Amino acid sequence: MAFADINLLYSLSGLVVGMIVGFTGVGGGSLMTPLLVLLFGVHPATAVGTDLLYAAATKSVGAAIHNKAKSVDWRIVRRLAMGSVPATFVTFAVMHHYDLHASKGGLLAVMLGVVLLATSATLLFRNQIVEFFSRFASTNETRVAAQTIVTGVVLGALVTTTSVGAGAIGVTALLIIYPRLPVLRIVGSDIAHAVPLTLISGLGHWWFGDVDFAMLISLLIGSIPGIALGSSLAPRLPEKALRVFLAVVLVLVSLKLIFS
Repeated sequence: MAFADINLLYSLSGLVVGMIVGFTGVGGGSLMTPLLVLLFGVHPATAVGTDLLYAAATKSVGAAIHNKAKSVDWRIVRRLAMGSVPATFVTFAVMHHYDLHASKGGLLAVMLGVVLLATSATLLFRNQIVEFFSRFASTNETRVAAQTIVTGVVLGALVTTTSVGAGAIGVTALLIIYPRLPVLRIVGSDIAHAVPLTLISGLGHWWFGDVDFAMLISLLIGSIPGIALGSSLAPRLPEKALRVFLAVVLVLVSLKLIFS
């Protein structure tokens, strides 16, 4: 790929998204994929496939940092992967059978909009959701393991079809299942699980021809310094206000995707 293939508008978008991810900790999929679809007119399948490999690259850095800080519970990661990896292959089989990755761009856009609505709800009401469902949290290790695997199945299907879900939704589910674990350990485990999930899903989309590598490199050029800058500025900014603003933006974007 030549330098001329680098699109500076994609790099600028990557910078902005990377900064927001650094500010709020919310996965880039909920921002990058709709941005590519609505602002740049990228086909939803290509946007999802490219964003998945973009997420695999960026989250691998976060996972390495969390692993070094010993904030990854690999037991949780294994349980999630036991559900998400098979679910990813099954989802791809369904997408291939119904040709969802190519000819049903409108359906993929609607699915993305619905998942973004769920993501915005978890951003706005995470504490209330966790508090409500934590009343039913089980201490039985077998049941906890089963709930984690089922969570992995759901995340595998969501991420494969929309590239969204491994961040806000995944963390919220884990907070409910493991109420006694520190939030940092939950976040670290979710990020570590997202690396193989987004990589496998992204490679599957590449196999279908739904990855634009020039776009991917352009996004990474902007997002890597953006995440570093956002992370360094995050302690000085009102995180709660940023999350509310982001949730409102996601609601508006989701409605545009669903009804356009």
